[in-house]
Amino acid sequence: MKIIGEKIFTRDADGCLLSRIGTMFFHTPGLVTIKTVHAMQRVAWLKYLAQEKGRALTEAEEEKEISESVDLVFTDQYVLIRPNPERMDLAFKADEQLQKIVSKRHIRFLNTHSAVVRKALRERGENWRMARQPISHEEMDKLIEGSKVAIAGLPVYYYNRMTGTRFLTAGAFGSFGELGPDDFRKQISEVVTSLAKRNRQGYPELDVFPPAFTYEVKSALRALNIESLSDEQLRGEYERILLEWRMSNPPEMREESLSNFEWRNEMCHILTKGPNETTAGEHELIAGISPEFYRQIEWLPGVRIMDGEVIFDSIYKEAQRTQDPELLAKCDNRVKSFLFNMMRLLGRVKYVNIGRISHSLARGSASVRRSGNVYIMQYAETYDEEPKVVMIRLQKWGVKEHLDEGKSLDQAIMEADEYSDYVLDRRLMCRQLGMNLPSQLFFERFTEKYHGQNQYNGISVRSAYFVRDYERGMASDKIPVSKYRNPAWANSFASLMGAAAAIDIVVGRRSTETGELLFDRNYEVVVQGADGLPAEVKVTDHAGSFVEYLKPLEETVREYASFALNRKAHVSQYSVFVKSYVDGFRKALVDLQESYRARKSAFDDLFSDRPYDTNGSGAYRWSKVLERLDSSDPSRLALILSEAAGC
Repeated sequence: MKIIGEKIFTRDADGCLLSRIGTMFFHTPGLVTIKTVHAMQRVAWLKYLAQEKGRALTEAEEEKEISESVDLVFTDQYVLIRPNPERMDLAFKADEQLQKIVSKRHIRFLNTHSAVVRKALRERGENWRMARQPISHEEMDKLIEGSKVAIAGLPVYYYNRMTGTRFLTAGAFGSFGELGPDDFRKQISEVVTSLAKRNRQGYPELDVFPPAFTYEVKSALRALNIESLSDEQLRGEYERILLEWRMSNPPEMREESLSNFEWRNEMCHILTKGPNETTAGEHELIAGISPEFYRQIEWLPGVRIMDGEVIFDSIYKEAQRTQDPELLAKCDNRVKSFLFNMMRLLGRVKYVNIGRISHSLARGSASVRRSGNVYIMQYAETYDEEPKVVMIRLQKWGVKEHLDEGKSLDQAIMEADEYSDYVLDRRLMCRQLGMNLPSQLFFERFTEKYHGQNQYNGISVRSAYFVRDYERGMASDKIPVSKYRNPAWANSFASLMGAAAAIDIVVGRRSTETGELLFDRNYEVVVQGADGLPAEVKVTDHAGSFVEYLKPLEETVREYASFALNRKAHVSQYSVFVKSYVDGFRKALVDLQESYRARKSAFDDLFSDRPYDTNGSGAYRWSKVLERLDSSDPSRLALILSEAAGC
């Protein structure tokens, strides 16, 4: 390929790039990187071709050269391809050519705001090339809290360090009303003046958050003639703008709090958005995904499927060739194993993308898990109009974990197999007792290397994992505060969660490590009906079930009041909310107790063929849970729960 100009990433004596843009041509292969604009690079290429041919190019020849070209942008680390959504084939040609001279991880795509561009990358198994880097919830909170800055007055603005733009929220604007006349006038004047300015990078000095409004708040603020208004008139205009601003804000954006996931996610996005954006949000990569997944998925290289043929991403070869630690971490061999198992079972897969959940999505210490043991898979088969989404979770206690405990290989294999059965048996137990779990769960194994501090280091072992459908809805502990303002929504939600709590206490779901309650910590997902009200609560995982199987329910029921107490500040009629919760709890417990007593032998004999060991086998735990259920008093438990909730 002919290059006119400097090679990509060539730098001057000061380390600065000699060229920031390029144009790649395909009809006659070539790359132009001379320091000018893209239009002039195309002119330079046509002149070069005319000189080579010894004649002027015809209009048709010029059109052919230009129509088969792609614009490039060079940053200090990346080559950015600017695709024409209607000619993604050219963008992918450029990608293939660039990979001959630049590592694939340093090639990204612009225009990812286009659904066509995202779809084309998704169908090549390349979500990983347009995904934002994961960031923990704690890091997000620190980023937002640490971004508060002042201009000359109060530190009320959120600052984007990459663009230099400050953002003003309705809540911060509302705080101006507490200022005295002089400070109030100065602060309003600062806002109006800053809205009209641009910084040295060309970005606004000040903007409003969130940026999209039904009511154009910026126009209203710019129209203020502060000098001509008396203090009273200025206050009146301020209050009018503030009211319109708050009313025009989407309901989910009105609670300016880090505990409001929608507000926090949008603020984090605005504060980390930089020039030449090449990333897409989680909701753009997976339609309808819950907001708690924002910046939590690390999309990984996988496969491209062409005419039914499986082609692993070329970056795997680059990782093996270079042994680059960053690339090796990105090229997860478990992903290969998941894909092998999938492609062997499903014959009509169009595309597949796999991501790793980098941080726990649950709140509180009870849910701390080993990092990197949960994955999300998005795939489509030839007949699918929309992609499917499933969750993959590695078995908590496998061969590797037992080897780490110092057990022999034979013992580790046997105990890992027994634990697999125990996990699946507990799922059946939970379903038998009415827990609303995902309808399907698949169990698979793969082979991987064991790396430990014993004689088994380096051997191949079998690891197990479980696959379930992704449940669309809202995690119970991450419901937007705005939802609770609707009493019908709040009370319906409370009733459903009360019923879920009844099943939860019966199966004794607790953290294995700490014994803490797991209820209302990310596992319960609320699904809304066509009327917008909660229709059902699904439990995504039965993890922790049958951990507590001996204590009387009277000793543990008080802890379930935390559901109501944690929402006391958000509901308008707390006593009604608690009553809905407790009534749902009592009714579900009564129904379950009656169901057990009506078919007692069916319940009692369900696991009669399993080993019965009073040290804690699954069959023994099952029998003790049923005994406890039968001897419990639902009305007494409901009264204790209500009192613990303060009603």
